[in-house]
Amino acid sequence: MKKTITCLFLIALFTGLQALAQDFREKYRPQFHFTPRANWMNDPNGMVYHNGIYHLFYQYYPDDKIWGPMHWGHATSRDMVSWKEQPIALYPDSLGYIFSGSAVVDKNNTAGFGKDALVAIFTHHDPVQEKLKTGKHETQSIAYSLDDGKTWTKYKGNPVLKNPGISDFRDPKVSWYEPAKKWIMTLATKDRVTFYSSADLKAWSRESDFGATDGGHGGVWECPDLFPIMHEGKQVWVLIVNINPGGPNKGSAGQYFLGDFDGKTFTSNSKETKWLDFGTDNYAAVTFSNTADRKILMGWMSNWQYANQVPTHPWRSANTVARELGLKTVGKEIYLTSLLVKELSILNTTYFSLKNVSVKNQLDLTNQTKNKTGLFRLDLKTGSTADFSIVLANEAGNELILGYSKAENQYYIDRSKSGKTDFEKGFGAKHIAPRFATEKNVSLTLIADAASVELFADNGLTVVTDIFFPEKPMTHLLIKSGSGIIIDTLNYRVLKPSEK
Repeated sequence: MKKTITCLFLIALFTGLQALAQDFREKYRPQFHFTPRANWMNDPNGMVYHNGIYHLFYQYYPDDKIWGPMHWGHATSRDMVSWKEQPIALYPDSLGYIFSGSAVVDKNNTAGFGKDALVAIFTHHDPVQEKLKTGKHETQSIAYSLDDGKTWTKYKGNPVLKNPGISDFRDPKVSWYEPAKKWIMTLATKDRVTFYSSADLKAWSRESDFGATDGGHGGVWECPDLFPIMHEGKQVWVLIVNINPGGPNKGSAGQYFLGDFDGKTFTSNSKETKWLDFGTDNYAAVTFSNTADRKILMGWMSNWQYANQVPTHPWRSANTVARELGLKTVGKEIYLTSLLVKELSILNTTYFSLKNVSVKNQLDLTNQTKNKTGLFRLDLKTGSTADFSIVLANEAGNELILGYSKAENQYYIDRSKSGKTDFEKGFGAKHIAPRFATEKNVSLTLIADAASVELFADNGLTVVTDIFFPEKPMTHLLIKSGSGIIIDTLNYRVLKPSEK
């Protein structure tokens, strides 16, 4: 009898482990981007680095794979590549749903919760007040953790910032401003950003507004972020503002402004509207707190045009890969650059390289890649600017085309024939992105997962992120050029799934 019970236990254990192993092999499931095991996810929240761990919180609805009453989901990682899903951090309460926000390490115990406490600053969204149309249904609240984010206690004095009567009053991004020894909250307030300051994270004072006549205004401003980056010996302040709709290729997108901040007022030096990403699938992108001089950004890899309809099960949505931000001057303009974080190199497996290759019409690299999964990284540099395209394809006839057009001086991703597109009218489209670099040769990095591509051109000056849903893995790789190009270097790496 004991042997029978033992055998049954082992069979059950093996079956359970097998089920767990297959949970992350569903069709379209990203293999090195974070996704929740099941149900709905949108904006990344409260991203913070603490005691060797990267914490990712996110908008989460645990009861369905469409948007619902928002919680803060939670995942942790030591490398921003392999993520472990944790128990839900924050649940809705009498003040409302838990909307987007940020988290900080309170090193000096300014709030009195404890030295090095993690403090989350988030929006309470009251659906009852929203129905009453009082215009005061969104307020800002805080919670704290004294055990590295495992458990959270909501502050009894919530909300810490009441609504003055603005219908969209949300997404607080908080950071420490050392010159004045105070916290700065960057808050999205309908069609602009409002800055608040506090000495203790509890009592907040309004400082100034920015953006009523700046940047894109095709939709509501959301999920802002403010931080400095050193560039050519000077400190440049970066203000990120996500907007929905109104992106450069329709729907949700992120814009940014460069300028100065004196602890009270942000002054923009930007001469044009600048975009973080020209694809349609990098929204609500903000940076991690407490990463010293590194500015590391992640976004929600979807778009409100179709986020509730994408054909995934039992989950919906992934995050982008982590990206390290920098600045680069081109002519008289400064641009924000995004590059893959170095930690992603742990995914590298087999590798091949080509040099000084002439491509006229078509170069089929499928036999050399020997890639059955479609997961890869490609780094390519051409000898001169000329039309070319990179085609990802499969045996089902699906094609995702990425390329450069010399006449328009722009990059593009065309997902019109990439697989399943009929769930939303505008999904199967071609997305274009301007080229800002002035060098003769074109360089790009392309990273592909099961259902996404992220294109970083000219050392991150132009970025395009798109999701797609092929019938089978994109195992074929071709490079095409009617006019002909010279490939100076091409490095191809097959990528392995990250550990779950």
